[in-house]
Amino acid sequence: MDEQELLRRCLRHDKGAWDEFVSRYSRLIYNYIHSVFRVKGSSLSQDTAADIFQEIFLNLTKENFRKLRQFEGRNNASLASWLRIITINFCLDYLRKAKPPLLSLDEEFGNEAGVLKDILPGRRIPPDAELLKQDRLRHLFECIDSLSTQDRYLLEMHIYQGISLDSLRASLGISRSAVDMRKLRLLKRLKECFKGKGFQLD
Repeated sequence: MDEQELLRRCLRHDKGAWDEFVSRYSRLIYNYIHSVFRVKGSSLSQDTAADIFQEIFLNLTKENFRKLRQFEGRNNASLASWLRIITINFCLDYLRKAKPPLLSLDEEFGNEAGVLKDILPGRRIPPDAELLKQDRLRHLFECIDSLSTQDRYLLEMHIYQGISLDSLRASLGISRSAVDMRKLRLLKRLKECFKGKGFQLD
C-alpha cells in the first residue's frame, strides 16, 4: 500500500491502516526523538522517549486527525519527510518548555538578519538595559514561534545546527533554489515580525 492510500484509509478511521501507519513510521519517529535530544545535548530516558512518542501520535490523531490532514505532499515531499519535521519541532518545543532557551552570542541568522550578539548587550549593563534585552529576546522567540513548521525546521537545522542547504534539500524533497528562496522568505518574515514589535534586525 503506497503512502497516499495508507493516509486516505487512516483518515477514514481504518484501524488496520492505522496499525500499519504506526508500524511503518514508529522507528523513524523514535530515531528522530533520540537524534534531537542528542544534538541538543539533553539526556533522554526511555520513559520520556515513550511519552514523547505517544504525544506525537496523539497529536496526529486528535480532533479527527486534524494534524495529519495538514499533510499535502507539496513539492513531492514524502509523508516520512513531513513526519520528520513534525517530530523535530515537537521535540524542540518540548525542550524549550522544559528549560529556558540558551543562545550563543555568536549565533548567526545569516548575513541578512544580523548576529545575535548585536542584539544582546554586554554583561555590565544597568537594570533597564537588562529588561530591554529580555524583552527583545522574548519578542524574537515569539517571532520564531510564529513561523510555519517547515520554516522552524529550516531555522533549527541550517542556522542553529549548521546542516547544509543541500542536505536539507534532500530531506525536504525540493530543489536547492527552492530551499534558498525559503531561507530568504524566512529571514524576511523574522525581520518584519521583529520590526512590527518595535525592534530592528540589521
